[in-house]
Amino acid sequence: MEEITSVNNSLVKDTVKLQQKKYRDSGNKFLLEGYKSVFEAAQAGIEIEYIFVDKEKKDKYSFFEGRIILTNETVLSKISTTDSAPEVVGVACQRHFQVADLKNAGNVVLLENIKDLGNLGTILRTCAAFGVDAVVLFGDCADMYNPKCVRSSVGNLWKIPVVEIKDFNVLKELFLDYQRVATLPLANNLLKNFTPQSKVLVMFGSEADGLSRELIEFSNESVKIEMQDGVESLNLSVACGVVLYTMMKP
Repeated sequence: MEEITSVNNSLVKDTVKLQQKKYRDSGNKFLLEGYKSVFEAAQAGIEIEYIFVDKEKKDKYSFFEGRIILTNETVLSKISTTDSAPEVVGVACQRHFQVADLKNAGNVVLLENIKDLGNLGTILRTCAAFGVDAVVLFGDCADMYNPKCVRSSVGNLWKIPVVEIKDFNVLKELFLDYQRVATLPLANNLLKNFTPQSKVLVMFGSEADGLSRELIEFSNESVKIEMQDGVESLNLSVACGVVLYTMMKP
C-alpha cells in the first residue's frame, strides 16, 4: 500500500477538484465519502479507481481489491466535503443509464426540476427501498453525483436506473401507454383510494414550483395525500415516501 500525507500531492489536488461539477463531468468520476458508500459501491460493481484510507483503519478495507492509499486526517479533511473528516474517501466512475434501460420498467418515478440535493438523494434511496424500477430526472435537476446527494442516498444511488431526459417529446413517446400520475396538492383523488396499474409513471415536481403545466396536462390521473386541515404540504422526500409506500406495497 502506498502512503500520501501531504495536501500538496498531485493526486490529492485532483481528488479535491471532484468537489466541483465541471471536473466530475469532464472526468466522469465522483467522490465516495465514508465506509458505507465505499462498501456499497464495491458490492454493486461500481468501478472505484482508488480510496484514501485513514491508516489506523486500513484493516476494515480488506474487501477492497483496488488501489488503497494510506493517509491522515489532514488529507481526508482536504478531499472530503463533510464537516468532519471521514475515515475513507474514494474516487469512482459514474454509472450512466440510457433511455433504452427504461424498456422493461413498470413502476417509474419522474422528478421534475428537483434542485435540493438532500431531497434528491433521499428520494433515490426511497425509490430503491420501495421497489421502483427506474427514475427519470426531467428538466433541470440537481447533479445526482454531487457529494451531498451521494451521501443522502446512503449507498442506493446505483441500485436502480436513473435516466436524464430533457426533451418532452422523448418522454411522451416513452410513457404514452402508462398510467401517468400527477401528484398535486389540489387533486380530487385521495391517495388512499388510488389503485396503480401494472405500468405507472408517478410524477413529482419541486417544492417551490410543483409540476409544470406541461406534465400536468400529460398526466391521465392525479392524486393528493390526505392530511389534517391547516397543513399545506409535506417535504418532497417525505411526500414521495408516503406515495410510494402506499402505491407499491403488496
